[in-house]
Amino acid sequence: MFRKSEKSRDSDRSEGNCLPDRAAPARIGKMNEAAWLFGILLCSLGVALCTKAGFGLSMIAAPAYILHRRLVLLSPFFTQGTCEYLWQGILLIVMCLGIRRFRLRYLLSFATGVLFGFSLDFWLRLLGGGTVCPTLGSRILFFALGEGVTALAVAFYFRTSLPLQIYERLVTAFASCYHIPTDRMKLINDVAMLLLSLLLALTLNRSLDGVGLGTVVITAVNAPLIGLSGRLLDRFFRFDPRFPRLCACLAGEE
Repeated sequence: MFRKSEKSRDSDRSEGNCLPDRAAPARIGKMNEAAWLFGILLCSLGVALCTKAGFGLSMIAAPAYILHRRLVLLSPFFTQGTCEYLWQGILLIVMCLGIRRFRLRYLLSFATGVLFGFSLDFWLRLLGGGTVCPTLGSRILFFALGEGVTALAVAFYFRTSLPLQIYERLVTAFASCYHIPTDRMKLINDVAMLLLSLLLALTLNRSLDGVGLGTVVITAVNAPLIGLSGRLLDRFFRFDPRFPRLCACLAGEE
């Protein structure tokens, strides 16, 4: 899609339809590895901001948060970030059982989840903990910022070839194993995660803490915001790898 639009712009310039002073800016190249790092840092920041807002998290982030709310009562070890990568470890086991195989590169996706968990705890400490903001205005602001930052992070994720978290690996693995279109598998996964979040919230915490109006809003606006963020990124960056051999080694197809 993006390449097609670039060709159209090039065609317009050759026909004299673009003004000379409106030429496209030079793009920064070799951003593949940086996109992976930005994806981790920004996505964890987005989850932290949405946690502070208290309107509910996405169906992907909600299960780990719900487990955190329960387990932290047993031990302070179970921070939100810790529960995040423990939950991804459970999903890794479920995925391997479901597709009946294991690859070493799956552990790289889990390692990415661990980095995400540490990053999430860092942002929460920086923001003063996971308690909800005191005023409605600050909650709305944090939620809007959190969703915008998360959409930008996912757009970065879409443009890197380095291992992503277990969430994305699970979708592609099941889609490949059972010959299900990826879009359909993503929908199945999202619905399953939403139902699981509701079940965990009601059984463990006897409340809908972690699932709320914000969950619905995120579901509705996520795709358009990710698309907009992606178009902005492609305007200023090229996501070719700085270390092609390393990326080729780490990036595994199912």
